[in-house]
Amino acid sequence: MTATAYLRPSFVESFPPELEPGVLYVSILYATCGHLCACGCGHEIVTPLSPAQWTLTYNGRDASLSPSIGNWGLPCRSHYWIREGAVRWSRRFTAREIADNRERDRRDLQELHPDTDRGPIARLYRRLRL
Repeated sequence: MTATAYLRPSFVESFPPELEPGVLYVSILYATCGHLCACGCGHEIVTPLSPAQWTLTYNGRDASLSPSIGNWGLPCRSHYWIREGAVRWSRRFTAREIADNRERDRRDLQELHPDTDRGPIARLYRRLRL
């Protein structure tokens, strides 16, 4: 596969079994976007939409995602932005920057959903205010 320069938005209820190159699938129902990695490696990239993860902007024709897409867990380790459909390549992060980013993301999610790291008993106590 070859690198993708542009991702056109396709609004769907759920993603198809096989994603097409050059398409940014947007599911409002599931608050999620998905696409094939822009580097051309063929890996599926899922970006959950939430204040602590990604935000989608749609201008009636093109879509943008923020923040950047950092595929740190993939062999390609690609890093890019999607701005008005255009793929804008960014620099590769160091291992330390990746670790810092992951920690910040974990903290942001914890602030948004404070009960996610606790077991069922702790959640019950919190709900009952015990």
